[in-house]
Amino acid sequence: MPLIDIRTLSKEELKNAFTTTGEKPFRGAQVYEWLWKKSCISFDEMSNLSKANRDWLKATYVINAIAVEEKQISSDRTIKSTFKLFDGEQVEGVLIPTDKRMTACVSSQVGCSLTCTFCATGKMERKRNLNPDEIYDEVVLIREQATKHYERPLTNIVFMGMGEPLLNYNNVLLAIEKICGEEGLHISPDRITVSTAGIAKMIKKLGDDEVKFNLALSLHAANDVKRNRIMPINESNNLETLTEALQYFYNKTRNRITFEYIAFRDFNDSMDDAKELLAFCKKVPSKVNIIEYNPIDADEFQKAETDKINRFCAYLERNGVITKVRRSRGKDIDAACGQLANKKHPEAQMN
Repeated sequence: MPLIDIRTLSKEELKNAFTTTGEKPFRGAQVYEWLWKKSCISFDEMSNLSKANRDWLKATYVINAIAVEEKQISSDRTIKSTFKLFDGEQVEGVLIPTDKRMTACVSSQVGCSLTCTFCATGKMERKRNLNPDEIYDEVVLIREQATKHYERPLTNIVFMGMGEPLLNYNNVLLAIEKICGEEGLHISPDRITVSTAGIAKMIKKLGDDEVKFNLALSLHAANDVKRNRIMPINESNNLETLTEALQYFYNKTRNRITFEYIAFRDFNDSMDDAKELLAFCKKVPSKVNIIEYNPIDADEFQKAETDKINRFCAYLERNGVITKVRRSRGKDIDAACGQLANKKHPEAQMN
């Protein structure tokens, strides 16, 4: 009989499992604490259980923990990790250190099905969704890197790695529950941002579920013609549909939306583009992150010129839109926005 993935069980199910062996139910609660609060990945380390209990756990259950297979450190101190999953698949995650924050960028799927033209992950096949415990493990391992390399705690988590989080909706929300819960990592949900390419019906579901975390929309163009060209998902989730979904989400949660806008040279960086973006921002309480583009192999797009980005941002700010420019981090190891694709960089620092 195959071993059961123990992290699929609730606390009550673990307590009931122990009672079937003649043990007290609080033993199950102890195991639950080891798994989710102490992030334990070995039954042998559960020191307040008897050896007989630990042997029974090993004979009955498995902890499908992920592991860092490769770690690359950028010249700007960004750390990209290739995580090996229990079935041999791989995803990538990134630790982004700044003066004020230590941010974990985590993946939600192996590959991606959305085929955005500017994204390296979008050129990969989507193989499967990550399980809640695998997403949780990404956070734990990146948090350990923050402490080990920079002696600082993890402050923020962004679901901006590989995959579309809202196409792995249930598992992402279950992972966030464990990350935020008092019986888990106890990280505040206002420190978490889930980024979507724009799945309107799932944005509405986030509103119905009254989530506490932040929502970001990868917008990149504020008219349908341009957005259709770079993001095929827009053909079935156009800007009018997304506007309705975002308004619904805001009315349910009162959480302001962040629009992510990669600036491509001579594509979406003109003042006309800025005016279209301003008009879109007025439809729902929002702020804007302008993102420097990070070219990928054989890509048709180029990074917008700095002076054009500055004029673009100044226009939005003059008209009352909170706007920030997100500078690229980890470009030399393909850890920057849009570059995650399990590429190897032998020349990067590996320790």
